[in-house]
Amino acid sequence: MIRRLAPFLALAAIGAAWGATQPLAKLAVSEGYRHFGLLFWQLSIGAVLLGGVTVLRGRGLPFDRRSLPLYLIIALVGTVLPGVTSYTAAIHLPSGVLSILLSSVPLFTFPMALALGNDRFSVRRFLGLCLGMLGVAILVLPRASLPDPAMAAWIPVALISSAFYAAEGNYVARWGMRGLDPVQTLAGASVLGAAICLPLALATGQFIDPRPPWGVPDRALAASALLHAVAYAGYVWLVSRAGAVFAVQVSYLVTLFGLCWAMLFLGEAYTGWVWAALLVLFSGMALVQPRPRSTLARPLTPRQNAPG
Repeated sequence: MIRRLAPFLALAAIGAAWGATQPLAKLAVSEGYRHFGLLFWQLSIGAVLLGGVTVLRGRGLPFDRRSLPLYLIIALVGTVLPGVTSYTAAIHLPSGVLSILLSSVPLFTFPMALALGNDRFSVRRFLGLCLGMLGVAILVLPRASLPDPAMAAWIPVALISSAFYAAEGNYVARWGMRGLDPVQTLAGASVLGAAICLPLALATGQFIDPRPPWGVPDRALAASALLHAVAYAGYVWLVSRAGAVFAVQVSYLVTLFGLCWAMLFLGEAYTGWVWAALLVLFSGMALVQPRPRSTLARPLTPRQNAPG
């Protein structure tokens, strides 16, 4: 019985952990920390943890002419660029709204896949794309949907992150991971991404001094990086144990847990328009999402969130 329940329990635990990263991002930017400083430490912690997992699995982490271009693409398109826009949007938008918008990754993935020849046109998935666009419109258009109507201007900024995650997933689907597994790839990308963000953080004055005392933003940043690394390692395990089709359903749980954690710990409340947008986006996501093959994707990009 326990063995049968294990994949479902793991799915819930991974969704809960990943869902917590959006409220934690909101806390991380609450007192002035900004994207390059946050991304440097997020990537550094991820590099240590995922690199450690790679070593424990008895696999190397190559840095050669074959692997470096892959690391660079994943670092920039999968973390640094979407991180800049998502942390910027987190300053202005409720955490729960950010979680809902991240579920739009498959909506961007489909047209990109068509353009790259990774997929074929499907009426069902086109209808899903239309539903997804309707869900975003429900968030943006009604003046009563957000706590402040001016927040609607930041929704396109948050959606840029989803577009980058979709591009990352399509890149992996089109050109593969050059013989590396997902954990190796993300570990290498984290190392390279941290190296890219460090000079940018220093040049812009965004570097975060790691010495104590540590406030709420510092603890939120560390917790988010730890949860992401652990959840991703768990996601890879779940794919190997239960298959990608089962594992990718964590995308729905990530959004739902993100909303729940935001209500519980940040005291956020949402109008009926927001819940309607969530329902419509989930319907579109269910129609658009193909049966996944082997992916790098983190669940929100079912990165794709996978989720990748």
